[in-house]
Amino acid sequence: MATLELRHLRYLLAVAEHGNFTRAAEDLHISQPTLSQQIKQLERTLGVQLLDRTGRTVRLTDAGAVYTDHARRALRDLAAAERAVHDVQDLSRGHLRLGVTPTFTAYLIGPLTAELHTRHPGISLTLTETSQDRIEAALLADDLDLGIAFAGTHLPGVTPTPLFTETLGLVTGAHHPRTGPEPLPVRSLKDEQLALLSGDFATRGHIDAYFARHRVAPRIAVEANSVQALTEIVRRTGLATVLPDAITHDHPHLTPIPLDPPLPTRTVTLLHREGTYHSAASHAFTRLTHDLVRTRGYTLPS
Repeated sequence: MATLELRHLRYLLAVAEHGNFTRAAEDLHISQPTLSQQIKQLERTLGVQLLDRTGRTVRLTDAGAVYTDHARRALRDLAAAERAVHDVQDLSRGHLRLGVTPTFTAYLIGPLTAELHTRHPGISLTLTETSQDRIEAALLADDLDLGIAFAGTHLPGVTPTPLFTETLGLVTGAHHPRTGPEPLPVRSLKDEQLALLSGDFATRGHIDAYFARHRVAPRIAVEANSVQALTEIVRRTGLATVLPDAITHDHPHLTPIPLDPPLPTRTVTLLHREGTYHSAASHAFTRLTHDLVRTRGYTLPS
């Protein structure tokens, strides 16, 4: 009966997702009459109608909407239970699903992955680069085990653990006319042409807020959705950019220029879903992340 009930849940969720028995059956690789029969059996068992079949699109009834919400959570928890049962505590094998916001791929993910592979070569990694709101939603849906993003207002059920403090600064290349180590007054940015990350980056929002606070409006000559593109552009032109100091330190052809006043710092955090099972792989990655932060000399949060 347990197996049949699980099949019922998956069938119902497929119909709810597609809004159509035929497409749901194709997705499930079963016949449409079989799917319809199974859903009717589930409705008889529950004694309630779950689907409204009268329109052109199959829709959930009010009872069906409530039931599918619980069904999704039940299947998610069962998947987590299966991972827990098969988790190998000696780390000879395992899998980690990690989500990061884009700038971290430029300086943090490489060293972290190298350290993970060195310490625990049996653990495979699935890496997703996306926005912070999508990371948090994926954590709550159990589509990710951990996330690396910034401290702030988080979705209920997402727990942040501080890792280090990130500092942003103005960066130039060899073709930039400015020389000397003296701090650049923020008002002088009005004379600069900048290449910046595009507006869908949280880092760009942080930079724009700094500009607005000090009432300066630099000329934005280039916008890019890639840190690698920015570093190449700045390296080969007289444009400046704003990047985390850790990225600048990894690129000897880039020169940091201190700003006066400096940009506000941000706290980098490791995110996980509250109350979820943490695999041995997750625990191992958490430990090596804290170790790497100390080894690389990043500023620890106060």
